[in-house]
Amino acid sequence: MLHLSFIIPAYNEAARLGASLAKAREYFALANYDVEILVVNDGSKDATSEIVRTWEHQWSAVRLVEQPQNAGKGAAVRRGMLEARGEFCIFSDADFSTPVQETARLLEQLRTSADVCIGSRGIDTSLVKKHQPKYREMLGKAVNMVVQSFFIAGITDTQCGFKGFRREAAQAIFSRAQLNGWMFDLEALYIASKLGFRIVEIPVEWFNDERTTVSFWHSFQIVREFLAIKRLHKHL
Repeated sequence: MLHLSFIIPAYNEAARLGASLAKAREYFALANYDVEILVVNDGSKDATSEIVRTWEHQWSAVRLVEQPQNAGKGAAVRRGMLEARGEFCIFSDADFSTPVQETARLLEQLRTSADVCIGSRGIDTSLVKKHQPKYREMLGKAVNMVVQSFFIAGITDTQCGFKGFRREAAQAIFSRAQLNGWMFDLEALYIASKLGFRIVEIPVEWFNDERTTVSFWHSFQIVREFLAIKRLHKHL
């Protein structure tokens, strides 16, 4: 079986994706295991697909997965996880806010003890090399207060876009997941906890990308998705 599936959800990522794939190729060239890079194009309107197709010819590990239309990051990650062929499955933001080198630390946990291993900006804040704007950090803290009280106690950061799963956990979790929006990460972790999978959180290096935008109005969507998670998975 293929060892690692590395999944990158991408929506209008033509400006950033080439550099990220170059970093991935440089890193995985030194790995002693097989890897596939699944780029899930979530209905992009720019040249994202063309860039990935070019990379498919340059690097046999790359595979383009096309969504028929833009459905959201949650839908793209879910598609990648369910199509992945690896024994372990990791997804990463396309901008590599968490450097690809942190893959080794997630894999170490997944190989030895964890069913799910998540990168965290909350355990060791010294590893946050470039911070988000204050309003985003405040929103993140508010989200975590709700998470701790009503969903999963003991996890400091459910929203960092760098998470890994053993294959059996990925299949069980993402075959049940339904959210496409901001809280898809929390939904996946909530399902994992309900199914009894062991979740390990580790500190990772992280750099904020200023091109990533979150507005005050997203807080209303977050509240709706909090309620949806409870409703959709109340029988787990």
